[in-house]
Amino acid sequence: MSFRGSNFNDRIEEQKKAKLALLERAKAKQIDPETKAKLAAERIERNKVREERKIKAETERTAKALKDAEEKAAAELAAKEKAEKLVTAQKARRDAKYAARKARR
Repeated sequence: MSFRGSNFNDRIEEQKKAKLALLERAKAKQIDPETKAKLAAERIERNKVREERKIKAETERTAKALKDAEEKAAAELAAKEKAEKLVTAQKARRDAKYAARKARR
């Protein structure tokens, strides 16, 4: 008096049935070659567009970095010239002050 599924052979048979059912479900889920080819073509197109966007963004980033570097260099040059003019103006005021003092004596 043994119960169903209680001996080794019954368990092996159940495992085989489960495996066959799994394979049948997997086969039913497979997509047909036409759809698969269509999806692959769409994926290739998306990847191409993404790559073009990436290249464009990299180009814009490089151009922006170059422009920023030029603006920074121009700003530094302007600041340097302004500082030189300030020093020259300070020296001119100081010389004028000393000349006025000397003229009073």
